[in-house]
Formats: sequence, C-alpha cells, structure tokens
Amino acid sequence: MPPTAPQRADVSPLHEARRAFANGDLTTTELICSDVLARAPDDGAAWALLTETALQRGRLDAALICANRAVAFMPKDGIGLILRAKCLFVSGEAGAALEAAEAASKMMNNAPETLDACGAIFGLLGLHAKAKQFFLRAVASRPDVPQYMFNLAATERMTGALDEAEAHCDAAVALDRNYGLAHYLRSDLRVQSAERNHIEEMETLIGDAKLSRPSEIMLRFALGKECEDLAMKDLGFEDLEMYDSAFGHVDAGCRLQRRSIAYDAATEIADIDRIIGTHTRAWIAAAPSGYSAAAPVFVAGLPRTGTTLVERIIASHPAMDSAGETGAFAAEMHCATKDTSSKADPAALGKRYIDQVTAFRVPKNVRFIDKTLQNYLYCGLIHTALPAAKIILIQRHPMDACWAMYKAHFQGKFSFSYDQIELAEYYLAYRRLSRHWRATLPADALLEMNYEDIVRDQAAASRRLIGFVGLSWDDEVLRFHHSAAPSATASAVQVRRPIYSSSVGKWRHHAERLAPLRARLAREIPEAELA
Repeated sequence: MPPTAPQRADVSPLHEARRAFANGDLTTTELICSDVLARAPDDGAAWALLTETALQRGRLDAALICANRAVAFMPKDGIGLILRAKCLFVSGEAGAALEAAEAASKMMNNAPETLDACGAIFGLLGLHAKAKQFFLRAVASRPDVPQYMFNLAATERMTGALDEAEAHCDAAVALDRNYGLAHYLRSDLRVQSAERNHIEEMETLIGDAKLSRPSEIMLRFALGKECEDLAMKDLGFEDLEMYDSAFGHVDAGCRLQRRSIAYDAATEIADIDRIIGTHTRAWIAAAPSGYSAAAPVFVAGLPRTGTTLVERIIASHPAMDSAGETGAFAAEMHCATKDTSSKADPAALGKRYIDQVTAFRVPKNVRFIDKTLQNYLYCGLIHTALPAAKIILIQRHPMDACWAMYKAHFQGKFSFSYDQIELAEYYLAYRRLSRHWRATLPADALLEMNYEDIVRDQAAASRRLIGFVGLSWDDEVLRFHHSAAPSATASAVQVRRPIYSSSVGKWRHHAERLAPLRARLAREIPEAELA
C-alpha cells in the first residue's frame, strides 16, 4: 500500500503528469514536472511527484531532496512529510520515518488522498491499527474510490479481519470490475469452493480483453489460486481439468510478468556465489568482536517455504516479540559501506541495527524476531555483528518450494520466480548458500528447519525451535494460530489456521508441466530429494 502522489481534480500539466505516473510512464512524468518547475520552482506538488519517480528509480538521495522541497513549499500539506517518511523508511531510517509520519498525521485535513497516503505510510511502518484508522476515514470521505477500499481491505487482511477484507474487496471490484489488485487479494482471503468462487467472473474479464497488463497479471495469479482450490476440494477426488486450468493461468501470469520486468539472473546468482567465496570461516574468525548485548532471532529463507509459520510459532512464546520483515539489517549494512570508517566495525553495525528495530517496532530490552526473508544473504555478517543472535533458515522440498513461488505474485520482489529455469537456477544458488552457512557458522548460531518436519510433528518441531533460541517451553507456542498479532506477509491468511498438510506434495499435480524446472534441479539435486 505505497503512498501515492496526491490526486487533485484539475486539467493542469501536473494532472497530465499524475496520469503518466499512474500509467508507469516515469519519463513523461519527469519531463512535465521539470517544465512546471522551470516556470514555478516553488511548486511543491511537482516536487512531490518527482519524489515518487526518484523512489521508483531507486535514487534515494534524489528522492529525499525532492521530498524535503515538497515539505518546504507545502508546509500545510501532509503529503510532503508522508513522502519524506517513505524516503526515510526505504533508506532504513525507520525511527526518523516514524517521526515524519507522526508529524504528517497531526496536520491531516479531510482530503481523502492525504488520509489514504498517511494510512499507507503507517502500513509500511508496520503500524496497521493506526493505518486502518486513516483508511477508514478515506473510505468514509470517498466511498466511490476503489483504491481506498483496497487499501483498507489489505490492512484488514494483515490484522486478521478476513470477512471485512473480503467485503471491501467486493466493494472495490464493484466500483472497478477491472481492478486486478482487488481480485488478487480477494482470492487469497479464504479457500474457494464450488459454491463460492470468482472463477467465471475473472475468466470473463480476461476474455473481454480490456484489462491492462498489470491487472491481467493479477487476475491470472488469482485464477490459478482459485482453480487449484477447487481442484483439491471437488467431492473428494482430484479434478485434473481444474488443475490444468490452474497451471495455465499461473503460467500465463508468469510469462506476462517476466516480460514486464528487467531482471539480470546471472548477476544475482553471481552475487550469491561471491558471498560464498568471501564470507568464509577464516573471514568470520578474523572479524572484530560484534555487539553481544542483544540476542535477536532471525528467521530467513525463500518465500512461501514456511518462514511465517516459524515466526508465529516462536513469537507466540510470552518472552518473544516480532518485528516482522524489517529490512533493517541490510539497510544498516549498506549505510555502513558508505562510511568507510565503520566498515570494519561489526559492533557498530550490530548496535545500529538494534537501535533501528527497537526505535518503535518492539520494546527495548525485549527479545524479538526479524523475519526479513533475504537475510539469508547476510548470515555471516549477522553472526559477526550480533554474535548472540540465533539464525533459523527454513527449507522446503525443492519442487514444492519452487511451485509455491512460481504461482505467487510478489509485486516487485523475487524477480527470479517468473521463469521455470531462472527459478531453478536461483533455488540451486540458495541451496549452495544454505550449505555454505551450515558448514561455516557454529551449530549454536544456525538452525535449519524443514517445513515438512513442522507439518509432520508440530510439537517436536516447536520444541526444537524454542530450545534453539534458548527459551523454556511454553504450551502457548502450539496455539500460534490464535495470535492476534498482525502479519504483513503473503502467508497472513494461512497462519491464522491450525497447521495443515495439504500444501505438501502440491507440485505433483503439475509434474508434467513443471518438467523444465525439475530437469534443471535434477542436474544438482539427487533424485531421491526430488521424488
């Protein structure tokens, strides 16, 4: 739910710039804004829009400059502060981002676009209850805007209000039947049944051929999910035709998405292999002492492999809290590399990380879990910076893991997941990296946990997890699905249910069409592990 540039009813050049931005045309947006600023350099709205384009291009320094100018030239408009907060958040300055968001919230008027943007930044910061209040106000002010309905529904999904989320998705679709994001979110809120599903509705929309590419992509993935739900539930026997439909929609969505993104698979995998070659036992042994006053728990792994399940189990212990997916360690690491004086100081890196996470996400002096998936890249750095930290890497059957990723839409992340061969190559690189960490890090610092082991024996796996992180046993961890804590992950719905085994072996229904993926994996993984 990213904060969007303010929308105003006009026909000015900035109106055209906003339309170009909404259509993904950053170049046209920037040209129009530059022309506006050449004539009126104090136009805060133009600076606000340039903040958004800079963020999308990954130019964080430029984005913050533009946001600060938007604040200076629109001192009574909260949008500038909201955009400043977003820049700070993306840069890893979560505490400063919260300050800017709080300042913006104190100057809110009833303009629905500003209320929606304020809700979005609080959502990014993980403060979903606060975000919901702004979304409710935006919807109350303009119940005819589908984006506001969708953002409210997305927040309700994270907080477990699934029936309300479905009602607001229905409302968003009623306002705009081609709204792909709402269709996608709605499909994930429950297990679809023969009596209650949206398959015919979505297939009709695709058949009409009037969808934008982004909306068609979202509908394809939604259809894949709903068709697979029905294939598994149909009167106790498998519906092979429905499985074929599920794969066909997923595959079409992946092909459309892959054509829509620029992704350099070779570079990403080379980065992993460089980590393996650099962060060796000798490198760790030679590193200066880290910050040992805190013992956070890092749960990492590929998406859709059970990381959220493990996080919820551990976080259900009364002595633990969860910071969610913070991204804070990577952000602090990148900040450290800009400052050459701190590159060799793991203790400073560890201390800054702890300060960032405890700025507002979790109380100080309370043990917490960080479930940022891609921390698997930084296990060596985490161990040197935070020697008392516990790292849990989640593994899953290769084919189940890859099918689960292939059929999911990650909206800007995990670009390797939309092509079977690229997915296989990345999975193999992750496997190499996992084996490297297993051979490199001490046994009391790293635990690998298989998703299938948790499903097979929840109690035994939970005891192993709780023992590894150094806590006494508490039966509450077996009731993780009762937790009211919000979840912003792709598994936010599933972790509110008791553990189930129906996701084990799902790939077998699509074995023939996943043959390219399996063949590439089989070149490096023994046949027994792929069976």
